[in-house]
Amino acid sequence: MSATESELYYDPYDFEIDTDPYPIWARLREEQPLYYNERYDFYAVSRFDDAERVLVDWPTYSSARGTVLELIKANMDIPPGSIIFEDPPAHDLHRGILSRVFTPKKMEAIEPKVREFCARSLDPLVGSGGFDFVTDLGAEMPMRTIGMLLGIPEQDQVELRDRIDEGLKLDEGTMPSFDNTDMGADQTSLFADYIEWRSLHPSDDLMTELLLAEFEDVDGEIRTLSHEEVINFVNLLAAAGNETTTRLIGWTGKVLAEHPDQRRDILEDRSLVRPAIEELLRFEPPSPVQARCVTTDVEIHGQTVPEGSAILSLNASGNRDDRKFPNGDSFDIHRKMDHHLSFGFGAHFCLGAALARLEGRVALDEVLQRFPTWEVDWDNAVQARTSTVRGWDHMPVTVP
Repeated sequence: MSATESELYYDPYDFEIDTDPYPIWARLREEQPLYYNERYDFYAVSRFDDAERVLVDWPTYSSARGTVLELIKANMDIPPGSIIFEDPPAHDLHRGILSRVFTPKKMEAIEPKVREFCARSLDPLVGSGGFDFVTDLGAEMPMRTIGMLLGIPEQDQVELRDRIDEGLKLDEGTMPSFDNTDMGADQTSLFADYIEWRSLHPSDDLMTELLLAEFEDVDGEIRTLSHEEVINFVNLLAAAGNETTTRLIGWTGKVLAEHPDQRRDILEDRSLVRPAIEELLRFEPPSPVQARCVTTDVEIHGQTVPEGSAILSLNASGNRDDRKFPNGDSFDIHRKMDHHLSFGFGAHFCLGAALARLEGRVALDEVLQRFPTWEVDWDNAVQARTSTVRGWDHMPVTVP
C-alpha cells in the first residue's frame, strides 16, 4: 500500500514503505501514536517519549522472546548467549563479560588499525572516477575490524560476512519464517571450528577472552561460558559488527551528497566529523525498529495493549519527532542534542556504540581526505531489504 494513499498503514516488511517510511511515521506520530497492524498482529509507538519508554522499561517490554518481530511471532526458543534477546539478570551478567572489551577507551585504541583498513580500501580507488560507499568501504572496513577483534582469520572474513548478510535479506515484502533448528545449526557451522581451535590455542582476541572469562551465574555458580554460549556471542557480535556500520557508511555517502554545503563545512573543519556522524545516526538509523513482547496489560494513549502482544519501538521515527528534535526531518550537523535512540536506550543500549561511532567518523574522515566531493550514481544505487536494518546494498558515487 502506497504512502500516498489516505488509509494509514504501516508494515515493516513492505518494500515500498521501506523505501521512505518517514512520511508514514510522521502521520503515525500525529494521528495514531499507538498503532495496531491487524495483518501481523503487532502494536507500534512512534513518538520519541513512547519509543524511549518501551526501550527503557524492560520488565514491561521484554526482549526475552526476541527483538525482531518475526522471532517473537515464531515463538521460538532463543539460544543462550544472545544478550540482545535476554532480560536482566541474565542479560546484565552476560553483558558484563563483553563490556570489559567494548569500552570507549579500548575502542579508541584501535583507531590506527581502523584507519589502516580504510586506507587499504580507498587508496586503490583514487583517480578512478568513483567508488561505492558500501561495497568498497562499508562492507570492507567493519568486517576487517570486527574480524580482527574476534580473532577470525582474514582469509575467512569475506565468506562469513556474505553468509551473515544473506541470512538477513528479505526475498519478498512479507514476514519471513524462521526454523529454530536451522538457525542454531547455521550459527554452529559458522563459528564452531574457530572456537574449538581457540580453546586449544589461546590468543589476544575477543574469542579467547570469552572462552576464558569467569563470572557468577544467576544461580551463584562461578563458571565460564559453554562453547554453545560463546558461539552465540560470537555470531551476534559478527552480525552486529558487520551489518549496522556498513549501513551507516552507506547513509553517509547518500546524505552528505544531498547536503554539499554541510559536507564542505566538515571538509573545512574536521572537528565537525563527530557531530556529523551523530546527526547521521539520528537522521538515518541503520537499525530503525526494535520489537518487544508485552509482559502485562499496559495502557498507552488511552488504549490497552494486552499481555503477550508484540510491540514495535519505532526509534527512527522518534528520532524525527519535532517534540524532541525541532525540525526533526531536517539534516543539520550543527544540531545540539543530548541523545537519540539509534543505539537504543536503557539496559539494552548498544554495546558496540563506541565502535560504530569510531568506524563512522574514521570512514568519513578518510573519505574526505581523498574525495572532497561526490555525487550519487542513482542509476546503480540499490537499497537493501531486510527486516532488521535499513540502508543500501550499493551506494555508488562519482567523483571529479
